[in-house]
Amino acid sequence: MRVLFIARYRDATMERKLEWLARDPALTLRQIRPAKWRDPLLTVAHTAASRREWQQVNLAMWGRADDPHRALYRTVTFGLRRFRPDLIHAEEEPDSLSALQIAFARRLFAPRARLILHTWQNVERRRRPEVRWVRAQALRAADAVLCANSEARTLLDRLGYRGYTEVLPAIGVDTDLFQPGPPRPPSGRFVVGYVGRLAPEKGIETLLEAVALCGADVTARIIGGGPLRESLHAQAEALSLTDRVEFVAPAPPGEIALRMRELEALALPSRTTTVWKEQFGRALVEAMACAVPVIGSDSGAIPEVIGDAGLIFPEGDAPALAERIQRLQRSPELRRDLGERGRARAHTRYAQSVLAARTLAVYRRLLAERRAGGPER
Repeated sequence: MRVLFIARYRDATMERKLEWLARDPALTLRQIRPAKWRDPLLTVAHTAASRREWQQVNLAMWGRADDPHRALYRTVTFGLRRFRPDLIHAEEEPDSLSALQIAFARRLFAPRARLILHTWQNVERRRRPEVRWVRAQALRAADAVLCANSEARTLLDRLGYRGYTEVLPAIGVDTDLFQPGPPRPPSGRFVVGYVGRLAPEKGIETLLEAVALCGADVTARIIGGGPLRESLHAQAEALSLTDRVEFVAPAPPGEIALRMRELEALALPSRTTTVWKEQFGRALVEAMACAVPVIGSDSGAIPEVIGDAGLIFPEGDAPALAERIQRLQRSPELRRDLGERGRARAHTRYAQSVLAARTLAVYRRLLAERRAGGPER
């Protein structure tokens, strides 16, 4: 089984999934990725590399790798004629130019290869006609679309997609890196953390308001970067929280894991907008893998990701979030129970090894359909 894996983003923890995929002796894997990609938290420049387990190819891009509607790979063939893949796995949204580019290359240079796309989108937005056309063409070409959440799958159904779909997030958690730390002596403070983009839709203002409603021994640690950094500092000052809120710059995954182990709880207070709601919540599964109790709003996929392994509150409701924080603060037993549930859920549902095994099952299904004479797209 020859698989060409294409994605516009990459980091060390995500590549663990590829390591697990490449362990299958029946799989020959080639990875295409951009030479440089700007992460919301970090900018990653890739150097040429050839791993023993799989081959990596770095391609330059036209446009912006972090803008799916303005990015194309600087290639026509993607090496398809030489590599001759059985399957092309592109972690691209169907409405992205690069997804359409890959679909056309498949049609011209590897017409028998099966094509998999990904989608995170769980809100139907008003799209320009040309974007709707791109999406329609890409979906017509795709043999399968893997969905980050169940709402994204429902949206595909409403769009009339008739190929194979499965709820299978592209991003999981490296459980070797994110794991519980040793017991810590009581510090006298209850630290609630947030990790991610400092953007309006992430609802960090709600977290600061909730901390202000709690006792003086409840503090917040905000890890990440983004456009709201200055206004969040100003809000903390206005709420008299300057000595109770710590802002931490973006950091590599290893440092994030260490910081998470120092938390009593992690909150993801995302807020739905007209064009977005939470699609997954990577920090949730990383905290869960560390046995850190999680609290999430009811925006988008958060309740689906947390399940029975954390606490949910109505988005935008600071008093409700404060109540969840205080409930955890008062009950070491609840923290321990949710931490254990979270760790088990992270390992059984979101570990990179689990996602890789499920991805391999999709590969085998699609290739079995091809051998059985399934429709060519």
